[in-house]
Amino acid sequence: MRFGFLFNEVVTGLRRNVTITVAMILTTAISIGLFGGGLLVVRLADHSRGIYLARVETQVFLNDDVSANDPACSANPCKALRETIEKRSDVKSVRFLNRQAAYDDAIRKFPQYKDVAGKDSFPASFIVKLDNPEQHKDFDTAMQGQPGVLSVLNQKDLIDRLFAVLDGLSNAAFAVALVQAIGAVFLIANMVQVAAFTREKEIGIMRLVGASRWYTQLPFLLEATVAATAGVVIAIVGLILVRALFLENALNQFYQANLIAKIDYADILFIAPWLLLLGVVMAGVTSYATLRIRIRR
Repeated sequence: MRFGFLFNEVVTGLRRNVTITVAMILTTAISIGLFGGGLLVVRLADHSRGIYLARVETQVFLNDDVSANDPACSANPCKALRETIEKRSDVKSVRFLNRQAAYDDAIRKFPQYKDVAGKDSFPASFIVKLDNPEQHKDFDTAMQGQPGVLSVLNQKDLIDRLFAVLDGLSNAAFAVALVQAIGAVFLIANMVQVAAFTREKEIGIMRLVGASRWYTQLPFLLEATVAATAGVVIAIVGLILVRALFLENALNQFYQANLIAKIDYADILFIAPWLLLLGVVMAGVTSYATLRIRIRR
C-alpha cells in the first residue's frame, strides 16, 4: 500500500511539473555528459601515455670533434662514454648513431629537408632506452658535462607537453560541467519547492493523521532522483552515440597508426556507474537540503 502511494505521488509530481522536470533532466544530462567526457579524456590520456612511454628514448648528442673523427665509436671519449652508459642499472638498451646514420635517419623521416640539410648538420649520438622513462632526470644529470657530450634530449619532456593539451581539454570539460551542475542544482531545488507547495494541503492532512516528516518528504526526494537518473541515462547514451558516430571515424587513422589509445565502449561502461552515482547523490542531497531549509512545516 505504501509503495503504491509513493509511486502514485512520484508520477503525479512529475506530471504536474513536467516543464521543470524536462529542464532538470536535460540540464543534468548535459552536465553529467560533459563530466563523463572529461573522464574519458583522462582515460584516453592515461592509456595513450603508456603507448608513448614505451617508445620514449633519451638521445645523448656528441660534440663536433667526436662526430667528425670517430664514426665507429672505437676511441675515447666515445668508447668510454658508451661503457659508462651500458653499466648503468637504469639503462635498458643503448645504440650508437654516427653522423651519416643520423643524417639518413632524419632524411628518411623528413625527406623534404634532403636538399636543405647537410650531413654535417647532424651530430652523432647515443639512443638510450631507460627501464623507467618517468625517472630520467638522474640519467640526464649524469650525462651532462661528460667528455664528448654536447647535449641531452629526453623525449619524455616532449610527451609531457603533448599531454598537457589533453589535460587542458579535460579541465575545460570539467569546468563547463561544473557550471551546468550548478544550474541543475538550482533546478532540482526549484522543482522540489514547486512540487511541495502544490501539494501543501495534502501534506498538512497527512501530518495531522500522524505521518512522519520523512514519509511526507520521501516522494519529493524520489521525484528528483528519478529525474536525475533519466538525465544520467541520456548522458550515457549520448556518450555512446558520440563514440559510435563521431570518434570512431574522426580518430580512426590515429588508432591505426597507434598514436592514441582507442576509446572503447568498455571505457564508457566503466565510468557509467560513477556518473549514475554522481547524478543520484546530487539530486538526493539537493532535494533533502531544500526540504529541510525552505519547507519547515
